[in-house]
Amino acid sequence: MGRRRKPTIYKDVTFTGIADKGQCVGRTPEGEVLFATKAAPGDVADVLVRRKKKGVPMGEVVEIHKYSADRTEPFCQHFNECGGCRWQHITYEAQVRHKETVVRDAFQRIAKVDVEQWYPILAAGRTTYYRNKLEFSFSDRAWMTKEELDSGKPRDPSGALGFHLPGRFDHIVDIKHCWLEDEPANALRLAIKAIANDQDLSFFNVRSRSGMMRQMVVRVATTGEVMLIVIFTQPDMDKIKRFLDTVIEQFPDLTSVFYGINDKANDSLYGVDMETYSGPGYIEEQLGHVRFRIGPQSFFQTNTHQGKALYDTVVEFADLKGTENVYDLYTGLGSIALYVADKCLQVVGIEEIEAAIEDAKVNAELNQIGNATFYAGDVKDILTAEFAQKHGKPDLLITDPPRAGMHPQVVSMLLELAAPKVVYVSCNPATQARDLQLLSEKYKVLKVKPVDMFPQTSHIENVALLALK
Repeated sequence: MGRRRKPTIYKDVTFTGIADKGQCVGRTPEGEVLFATKAAPGDVADVLVRRKKKGVPMGEVVEIHKYSADRTEPFCQHFNECGGCRWQHITYEAQVRHKETVVRDAFQRIAKVDVEQWYPILAAGRTTYYRNKLEFSFSDRAWMTKEELDSGKPRDPSGALGFHLPGRFDHIVDIKHCWLEDEPANALRLAIKAIANDQDLSFFNVRSRSGMMRQMVVRVATTGEVMLIVIFTQPDMDKIKRFLDTVIEQFPDLTSVFYGINDKANDSLYGVDMETYSGPGYIEEQLGHVRFRIGPQSFFQTNTHQGKALYDTVVEFADLKGTENVYDLYTGLGSIALYVADKCLQVVGIEEIEAAIEDAKVNAELNQIGNATFYAGDVKDILTAEFAQKHGKPDLLITDPPRAGMHPQVVSMLLELAAPKVVYVSCNPATQARDLQLLSEKYKVLKVKPVDMFPQTSHIENVALLALK
């Protein structure tokens, strides 16, 4: 085994900006850069460092000498444990300011391209209760803080239903109230925990992989429709039926209820067969002028309200006249493709996940959209010269890749296709900047607008408009 690093205290660190996963970036008086949790930009503090990542110290604040003017009181009782909304201790105005700086820094350090027009970040209208989907996990042992354990407080015998402690797969924080999703999400979660306890259903233990109750997922649409998914580890239909019937009796307005059986080692719901227990087997969501039918495993923007603002930005940048041939890469269930379909001649979407493409086709039919075509497969394999010959050269190419950005083959194909305009939507400014640096061989960046989809977190979406030089 490697020798454990001796903890080091770094004194009087001045913090200047935000980073991923609730960290802040700071500098010591000697100029050394480090990252730490429990800090805010503007703080001057001592930092305990137990490890380094790629040579950079990573730690946590242990004493603050000067508090940032941007600090505010966190509103959630679970703030110090949950880790889901790590920027609650910073005012929202400061959050968006620092997020805009993250985007600008990525373009300056990585892309190294000129931007003709920077738009100010588009702040969210809602800073709480903005998500339409949350996933919770059961545990037979509710996590307790060190202070609670040291005080001799007994462990809650009712177990936990909530979120994973950051960095710990085996600890679940029992959530009393979550500020991320509208009702009935909180009421439903609390009732489900109580019903499971009343019916003496065992909660999951991740180490022994025992216990019947494993996960629950709640989707709350802006239409008022609600989806509930409950994941069990055992196909005991008598217990499942009794449990779900009781839930439906207490929440008769649930639109669709599903259950699944997962006895795998991991919590991933992909590949878990979902059985419709009640309702039509989907809910419907309205995003602008497009209505979406969403199944238990559908991919969809988790912030519907701000999702419309994001797509409106895409439409604004695209400036479609109605005659264009549009490609939409990494289309998911076709949300952007269907959103722009009424403004172009035709749109072709590509997505690796086949189930998402099936959703896209259903939603095209639901909205009577006849000029959208969808393909399932890896974008790097589908997007070829032959594909372009079949569907015509794109006048506009929209790309919204995962956090890793676009595959180098896809970047090369974009350079070969040389569409007059590209709208690049990204959830990771660093990989977006990397791709734009590669595309700068043929493209210039006309416009950039960050969009804050996830208040209280470090996540930031960014939209860039590229044009051929």
